[in-house]
Amino acid sequence: MRERPASRLLVLDGEGQLLLFRFAFRKGALAGSEYWATPGGAVEPGESFLEAAIRELREETGLTCPAAAPEIGERRFTMQLMNGEWVSARERFFAMRAGPAPLSRDGWTPDEIEALAEHRWWSRAELAAPGMRIYPEDVVDLYDAARTLLEKAA
Repeated sequence: MRERPASRLLVLDGEGQLLLFRFAFRKGALAGSEYWATPGGAVEPGESFLEAAIRELREETGLTCPAAAPEIGERRFTMQLMNGEWVSARERFFAMRAGPAPLSRDGWTPDEIEALAEHRWWSRAELAAPGMRIYPEDVVDLYDAARTLLEKAA
């Protein structure tokens, strides 16, 4: 099984809300599954995790990630991709604050256009409420770590 390195971002707005995307798969190996997740994606060959975070955020939201975005966590797990391939995922998480600029879909790939149904900003209370399928599962812990780091840096 191949390893799939990826970078994900905990993007907080001025009110401390976290940006999540709703993935809703209508076809392929993941058809019928739906969940919320942080922005981010695979690290490309020759790219660092931070470089991937900067690129992925720009592509998925149009926002600019600072080159000094702090890394706040890492996880490893097995996951299935849209094409059906199972991979050993290795994700690193970075934290940043979003400015007032509106989000853009201009950089979305065909897979993102197919799977990303919407975005929403979530409060900590909403993240902690049961019932929603959110990845990573420890999103509240990562949110707390991101908020603490970003408040200290302000």
